[in-house]
Amino acid sequence: MNVTFRPARSTDAGVTGAILAQFQDQTVWMPKLYSGAEIIAFCGEMIDWGWVSVAVIGGDVVGFIARDGEEIRALYVASQNRGDKVGLRLLNRARASSSRLELRVFAANTGAQRFYVRAEFTETGRGDGADNDENLPDIHYVWQRRAAI
Repeated sequence: MNVTFRPARSTDAGVTGAILAQFQDQTVWMPKLYSGAEIIAFCGEMIDWGWVSVAVIGGDVVGFIARDGEEIRALYVASQNRGDKVGLRLLNRARASSSRLELRVFAANTGAQRFYVRAEFTETGRGDGADNDENLPDIHYVWQRRAAI
């Protein structure tokens, strides 16, 4: 499977929004706070801010990462491509250009927790949900590049 990566274009807002909405719709513990149009608009804003890179297979966007400096704001892969290591490849591209990354994961998202722990992120704290729109408890993770010996 040939995966390519590129900065997101404004025309990618629809497909990145659809990937994010798919996660919201398929995740039973995730509150349904936003309409599809609102999610697309949000993805469009992140693209306009220059945060988003996409993974492409066969001309189709299948995943994206949104990063504001050291902070990963979003990392999502279309459900049909989960398990294809698309998320790991997006993450590895971010790690290649940074010595430190941080992010938050909902405590209910045990799959994401396993993913980030396998990717050598370390838990540094927990929140009660007061700092996110969903009001869900979350976990803060940090990855730090190891010094070369």
